[in-house]
Amino acid sequence: MQHNWSKYLRWIIVFILGATLAGLFFGQPLYGLTLGLLIYMVWTLVQAKRLYFWLHNPSASDEAPQSIGLWGDLFDGLHRLHQNHLKERDRLMARINRVQESTNAMHDGVVMTDSNGAMEWWNGSAEHLLGFRQSSDQGQYIQNLIRNPAFKAYFDARDYREPLELNSPAKPHIRLQMQFSLFGDNDRLIVAKDVTRLYHLEQMRRDFVGNVSHEMRTPLTVISGYLETLVDHAQELPPKWRRAINTMAQQSSRMEALITDLILLSKIETGEQTLNDSVTDVNSMIRQICHDAEVLSGDKKHDFRVSVSERHWLKGDESQLRSAFSNLIFNAVKYTPAGGTITVDWKTDRDGAHLSVRDTGIGIDPVHIPRLTERFYRADPSRHQKTGGTGLGLAIVKHVLINHDGKLDIRSHIGQGSEFICHFPRERLTEKQPALTAR
Repeated sequence: MQHNWSKYLRWIIVFILGATLAGLFFGQPLYGLTLGLLIYMVWTLVQAKRLYFWLHNPSASDEAPQSIGLWGDLFDGLHRLHQNHLKERDRLMARINRVQESTNAMHDGVVMTDSNGAMEWWNGSAEHLLGFRQSSDQGQYIQNLIRNPAFKAYFDARDYREPLELNSPAKPHIRLQMQFSLFGDNDRLIVAKDVTRLYHLEQMRRDFVGNVSHEMRTPLTVISGYLETLVDHAQELPPKWRRAINTMAQQSSRMEALITDLILLSKIETGEQTLNDSVTDVNSMIRQICHDAEVLSGDKKHDFRVSVSERHWLKGDESQLRSAFSNLIFNAVKYTPAGGTITVDWKTDRDGAHLSVRDTGIGIDPVHIPRLTERFYRADPSRHQKTGGTGLGLAIVKHVLINHDGKLDIRSHIGQGSEFICHFPRERLTEKQPALTAR
């Protein structure tokens, strides 16, 4: 390249010297120099014009203009760059078309938006599931097309660890699960999956459990009542029946507890139990539950350590919160050996409020932790047989926290005890004690 430039420079100098010598031959060297420069400038302008029209005329031929010397090499170089660009563009377009074709073949709706929610692209399934139209919705804000407060809040929150479920705006009978992913400069990739069948199956399961629990409650109450009567008069029964009656009474009580938990969980999940969002004194609640836990501890003589920060007023449903807190504290009593320590700590920070229930029990293998909040999941079935657990306590805790915009964090290792932490958002805290009603 350096060699070619030197060659072109020499040819220009030779041309200028030749024009000057021609002028000197006629006795006018300055005119010859001027004429040579003028001819070279005109030729250069003509080549620049040809280049300009070639670059800016879309209908022009892909072939570069023909020339010689410096301009010839310049045209050839630009032509090669242009051809390489076209090949790269075609390759990228082919790849993009293949990605779009494969995405259009998906049954799930896929939508791409910018950071503000302006829609850039979506596949055919998104048109079917969400009702988008290529002719009019390009560039529209997705929040204006899916007019759902939960969707807008989820979009703006940028916390997409858990998917969002809602009904389709175009077909309300379709239940969608929407998963967001951030990419680029906070752009969104949204995947909408039809989970109508699973949603109805889950709804049927909840209805079935709720209905069966209600139907079983009445006959079980009758059975328990007669068993209590028999236990009270056990001395009048033959000795061989006393042990059977006591065992039946224990199992009847266990089944009553199970049905009570099932009904409570069903109400919380289905929203049948209206959330009474009042101000709750967490300090009083925790200390009362711990007092009941000490009674439950009995001969085990656990060491209870309770710490509550000054900010202990929480907005929420008192009955649901009491159910969640008591489940965690009573579980610690059940699964902590005699003489162990149970620490209940309520603290607040700029992120919100946190209730920690820590014990010195045998601990839980971390492999079980992701599934502990499932109904009836047993990390160690033998432990539940000994303690009479229903297997629903942590499921109730999980759904109570969901109703209060919180989450449950579980930390445990074999032989090192367990810690259950309830996290509540800052918005749930209130600074002042509620005004007392004048008597």
